[in-house]
Amino acid sequence: MKQEFMKSKVEPVIGWLLLAVLLFASTQMKVGSRLLVGLGFGYVLMRAYTGFAGSVNRAFRGGSTKLMRSMALMFFVSAVLFVALMYFNGDPESYKLSVKAINLGLVIGALLFGFGMALCSCCASGALTDLANGTPRAIVTLIFFFPGVYLGFRLQHTQSWIKDTLFSSSSYQGKGVFLPDLFPGDPLNGYIGGLVLTGIFSLALVGYAFWYEKMKRAKNEFSGIGMETVQETPFELDTKNGKFFSKDTYYYIFARPWTLNQGAIGLAVMATVVLGVTKKSWGVTTAFGIWFGNFLQLFGVSSETLAEFAQMPPDDYAKPFLEYGGGIQNIGIFIGAVMYLLMAGRFVFEFKDGIADFKVKDIWLFALGGFIMGFGTRLGNGCNAGALFAPISNMSLSGWIYLVFLFVGGFIGNRFFVKCKVK
Repeated sequence: MKQEFMKSKVEPVIGWLLLAVLLFASTQMKVGSRLLVGLGFGYVLMRAYTGFAGSVNRAFRGGSTKLMRSMALMFFVSAVLFVALMYFNGDPESYKLSVKAINLGLVIGALLFGFGMALCSCCASGALTDLANGTPRAIVTLIFFFPGVYLGFRLQHTQSWIKDTLFSSSSYQGKGVFLPDLFPGDPLNGYIGGLVLTGIFSLALVGYAFWYEKMKRAKNEFSGIGMETVQETPFELDTKNGKFFSKDTYYYIFARPWTLNQGAIGLAVMATVVLGVTKKSWGVTTAFGIWFGNFLQLFGVSSETLAEFAQMPPDDYAKPFLEYGGGIQNIGIFIGAVMYLLMAGRFVFEFKDGIADFKVKDIWLFALGGFIMGFGTRLGNGCNAGALFAPISNMSLSGWIYLVFLFVGGFIGNRFFVKCKVK
């Protein structure tokens, strides 16, 4: 399927120039490392044509659970890398780990987020990458996502059913359940037991995925996903007779889409990098709410007023744009996605394709989904990055509970989506 890529000779040149500019720019910024981390996330997400929302949406609409199974691999690999980081690089208490509260807010937030991502066909990080190849849908989603986050800040920071946890473990009393705490006799401070339990949960997810796909096939409801077929199409580089500096070599190294499993490993590596670099786990959506506050500042709303409503420090809204690490990291995700498409000579092709697929009559679905997702992130204390992936990779029980209710919300949302599309 190489002919589907490398459609332009100019785009790869632009892509490499863009990378050079960004590398230089990162050296001139206080939060340059966050830009580079964002670029990495965006590049991996786009090159593997992967995302969290697709784990449910692809299963429901096409019957394929390959992405769901690769997500299980991502969870386990990221947990292994997390253990390695904790073992070789210091005290866990020096990190701000995503050991989240287990409460009613987690359940409702996951349900809402799952429902919303079904309507928008993306999540938070997915909306940022989709700006590159599904631009109109992503723009509508984000326009309504931002205020959803900001309006939810007040509840997140004041309500006990969102802040307080029903269950906690020894090293995270009153905060959440850290799986290694469940294994006090473990010779590696509980990490071996936590890793085994994470492996069991991951295998359970794989088992469910295989069962679901088998059921869809039995009902003749399996259609598959086109891009997954492209990703799995073998391409062997002729190393004996071919030239190293050739179109085939470039395609193989820089343009050929990664498989879902390669993407899963790449995301696991990036999650470990961001934790090692920033001492905090990956998150996306808090920046969306702050950006909405910055937008309101253009109309004279002060940072103090914004902070008072959101129950946050005023400095969160007074910080210069280029010094806000979370925001710069998110911008990096978008640019990283664009950069891959340019390097693969596919940007214009996919951009046009995304516009062609957009239907004005679906705007209300994307708007509703975006707002529900944004508001849901505040109830669940994060999105698929901050409430699902980061907690699971950091061995927090909350991430697995979030996953269950995310799937429930996603399947309900997909049923609603299909009914609305039929009408």
